[in-house]
Amino acid sequence: MKTLAHLIGASTLVLALGGTALAQGTVRIATEGSYPPWNATDADGTLIGFDIDVGNAVCELMGATCEWVSQQWDGIIVALVAGHYDLIISSMSITDERRERIAFSDGYVTDPVFFVAAADSKLPAVTTLEEVQSVLVGKTVGVQSATVHADFLQQYLGDTIEMRLYDNQENIILDLASGRIDAGLAHRSSWQAFFKTEDGAGFDTFGPPLTGSEYPVLGEGTGIGLRKEDTELLAMLNEALAAMKADGTMKALSEKWFGYDITMY
Repeated sequence: MKTLAHLIGASTLVLALGGTALAQGTVRIATEGSYPPWNATDADGTLIGFDIDVGNAVCELMGATCEWVSQQWDGIIVALVAGHYDLIISSMSITDERRERIAFSDGYVTDPVFFVAAADSKLPAVTTLEEVQSVLVGKTVGVQSATVHADFLQQYLGDTIEMRLYDNQENIILDLASGRIDAGLAHRSSWQAFFKTEDGAGFDTFGPPLTGSEYPVLGEGTGIGLRKEDTELLAMLNEALAAMKADGTMKALSEKWFGYDITMY
């Protein structure tokens, strides 16, 4: 992999380091650690996943050392603004509401959002959002709190369903598999590991693929979050992400973790 110094010039890199969160050569990055394959925590406590590989590659290009922090999702922006870390790399969708509090890098990947339900229910037979709205009347739908998925449910189905909020995707899957909720909503990629399990084999997606291009509440793709004042760091992040797209790194990481390319062009 080429270093960012080769791409933007070593002297430019050194100057940029002096006025950003990278002044000490280390960047602290927060991720949730419980949203596989984007981010997860393995048996020995190590953070793994697409987000972690992206962050490590970005740090390498910037000539910095990554220091990872596991942070619960619903407090992740508050802790960034408070200075507990420098970046959020945690499958965070870029939205206008979040832009009021933090800055974002350019979007670099996007993945459709899908409803999931038991395959032997009537739900997987529907294909349009209008049909989804009809068949989910009175049903309980699980979604992670403080996410664009929850915002979507509130906006499009809030008056007709019981929306059950969860602290992470793993707990949505547990309740879905046990029948405590009728359906769940999350990124397509976050359902893939579940479908490969014995319990998940009996479930399927339903309705249309939901994206921010058609439903703006879902955001403008995934970006790296940072404090608004870190403008030089933002420029470096965008340079690094552009380099990763150009040399195929982003596509390779996407295919490694998701099995398909979700790179934004």
